[in-house]
Amino acid sequence: MYRRTALGLAAGALTLPARPSAAQNLDRPVRFVVPFAPGGTSDILARILAPDLTRAFGQNVVVENRTGAGGNIGADLVAKSPPDGHTLLIIDVSTLATAPSLYSRLPFDLKRDLAPVTMLIYAPYILAVHPSVPARNAAELVAFAKANPQRLNIGHAGIGVGNHLTGLLVAQHWGADLTQVPYRGGAAALTAVAAGEAQMLINGATATAPFCRQGTLRPIAVTGPARLPDFPDVPTFAELGWPAAQSGTWQGVLAQGGTPAPMVNRLATDIRAAMAVPATAERITALGAVNKAEGPESFRRWLDAEIEVWAAVVRANNIRLD
Repeated sequence: MYRRTALGLAAGALTLPARPSAAQNLDRPVRFVVPFAPGGTSDILARILAPDLTRAFGQNVVVENRTGAGGNIGADLVAKSPPDGHTLLIIDVSTLATAPSLYSRLPFDLKRDLAPVTMLIYAPYILAVHPSVPARNAAELVAFAKANPQRLNIGHAGIGVGNHLTGLLVAQHWGADLTQVPYRGGAAALTAVAAGEAQMLINGATATAPFCRQGTLRPIAVTGPARLPDFPDVPTFAELGWPAAQSGTWQGVLAQGGTPAPMVNRLATDIRAAMAVPATAERITALGAVNKAEGPESFRRWLDAEIEVWAAVVRANNIRLD
C-alpha cells in the first residue's frame, strides 16, 4: 500500500526516513481538530497519537477541540483551512457520513472539501444502562422498555450522529418508545448517564468501557463481530438478532480537500507508522479498538459506501436538521 516510515534501530544506528519533498514538507505545528468535547473517542485517540505523530511529523501536534453541530463546525474549519496538511480532522466518520443526508445546506461539500487520509480504528458500540435500571440483561431491558413507554431516556452524542441513528433502529426493532436526549458529544452523554440524568446510551467502547468496568454503567450488549474480552458475558447485537450489528465508532483522519496527493500520502504513511508503534498499538487494543489504518483509497471507498448506508436510515426516519 504505502511505504512505512522507518523507525527501527539497525546495527545500533537510527535508520531515518527519506527526506520529504517540498510537496510533503511540514514546516510548522500541525493542528489535530477534534469536533467534539474532551473525553470522547476522537479526543482520546488524538491525544494517544499526538506524541508519536509529533516525532513522525517533526512538528508539534496540537489537539484542538472545536465542538458543535454534530461535528460539522470542526469539519468546516478543516474544510476551509489551507490545503497544506497542517490542519487535520479526527472524527467518527460514521457521524460525518450522515451529514449530507441530514442537512440540505452544509457549509462544506464532504466529497470536494475534505480529503480522506486514513481510517484509524474501529471500536464497537456498547449499549449500557445506569445501575438504577431494573434490567440485568437484554431480554429484561427490552421487556422493561416496552412496558414503560418514554420512561427510558437514551443519551447520545447529537442528533443524526451514528449512535443516535443506531438507537433509533434498536428502539424500532424492540417496538419500544424511548426518549432520545442529545448531548454535545459522547463524553457529555456518558457523564449524564453515569449521573442518572439519562438511563441508557449506545456509545463507543473506547470511552464507555471504563465506566462499565467501574460499575458506573451496566453493559447490556455490544456491536461488532465478537464479544469484548473485558465483558465475555455481554452478547453482541448479532447474537440477539438486533439491527445495526456492525455499527460502531470508525475513527479517521481527513485533510482539506485540495491537499496535494504527495502530502496526503506522506500524512497517511506517518499516521500508520504511529499506529504501529508497539506501546501505542497496545493502548489502542486495550481500549477495545481494532487498527483500521489502511490509507486514502480504502478510506475513500468506505466513506462513499457509508454515506449511502446512513442516507437510507435518515430517509426512513424522516430526520432533517435544517
